[in-house]
Amino acid sequence: MEQPSTFSNRIPVLDLSREIRELKPQLMQAAQDVLDGGAFIMGDNVRQLEREIAGYLGVNYAVALNSGTDALVIALLAAGIGEGDEVITTPFTFFATAEAISRVNAVPVFADVEPDTFNLNPDRLKEAITPRTKAIIPVHLFGQPADMDRLMELAQAHGLHVIEDAAQAFGADHQGRKAGTIGDIGCFSFFPSKNLGAFGDGGMLVTNSGDIAEQATMLRAHGSKKKYYNELIGLNSRLDEIQAAFLRVKLPYIEKWNEDRRQAARVYRELLGQVSGLKCPVETERARHVFHQYTVRVMDGRRDELKSALDQAGIGTAVYYPLPVHKLPVYEAMQAHMPVAEQLSGEVLSLPIGPHMEAETQAYIARKIVEALR
Repeated sequence: MEQPSTFSNRIPVLDLSREIRELKPQLMQAAQDVLDGGAFIMGDNVRQLEREIAGYLGVNYAVALNSGTDALVIALLAAGIGEGDEVITTPFTFFATAEAISRVNAVPVFADVEPDTFNLNPDRLKEAITPRTKAIIPVHLFGQPADMDRLMELAQAHGLHVIEDAAQAFGADHQGRKAGTIGDIGCFSFFPSKNLGAFGDGGMLVTNSGDIAEQATMLRAHGSKKKYYNELIGLNSRLDEIQAAFLRVKLPYIEKWNEDRRQAARVYRELLGQVSGLKCPVETERARHVFHQYTVRVMDGRRDELKSALDQAGIGTAVYYPLPVHKLPVYEAMQAHMPVAEQLSGEVLSLPIGPHMEAETQAYIARKIVEALR
């Protein structure tokens, strides 16, 4: 299969077109039902989605929100994290993780990551704990759960809250438990590119704590239990009814889609596992990866060269992330040094993946990678 490199025939990092085509009748009916029902904010679809996701994940409470970022902010507020408190997290993640900490006037403290899983290194985290530390936010990056056994041990030993950033890991497992359900609070994003994605912004906070769920429910609606009787300074962070309806259509497919992603990852490993100068993602025995991204490491300073070659071949790729968070302008005054995260930022390259990847497309991608790295 020789893929033309014209724009119309490019292979995108993620292609949602087939999913939309297959589900379009159900999605259109869901939209029509919302329009006919006339409830657009906090309607029955939102309530049903909360129940369905709580049931799928095996938690007591799910609170639908406007975004994964708001889920992190509200989680921190509900956990009582505030000014001057330190929260340890990874420097190798999307900015929103640290941004949420800063947004509640707490202090993000970065601990370096493991080079194979890209996730928070428990040994580095242990070194970062101080008397001011109040919480940990591990990120299950690219769909691979962090080492929650060790992180929970450290948190319990030091009396710390654990807020899981599971934005990229909906449906992933750690020792048989769903990512986002192991710590005190789990936070999810339904950004369109996610494994379970809406067609706009959306998020979810999950917990087994009734108190945290109550706080989160108030905070998403301007800090009120009863309309116009505000008890807290909150946010406007309600999930749109139409997005909830779309997510309810998609939720029953998530297990199959995640398994299809894992199959695509197995094909990539077979094709690329022995390519010199390339390191494929590592899967740990403790966790079930859901491959939100299939991110390889390109060694010997050749990442940008490979990215350019694949672009010329009509293959879309992405760099997550070109700068670790501690090197971004807003945090660079901290002068933190995270050698593993800094090295990874120059090596990582995410290849096209999704539940509808075809083996012949992957074979073409692999062939172009081999040609470029000769």
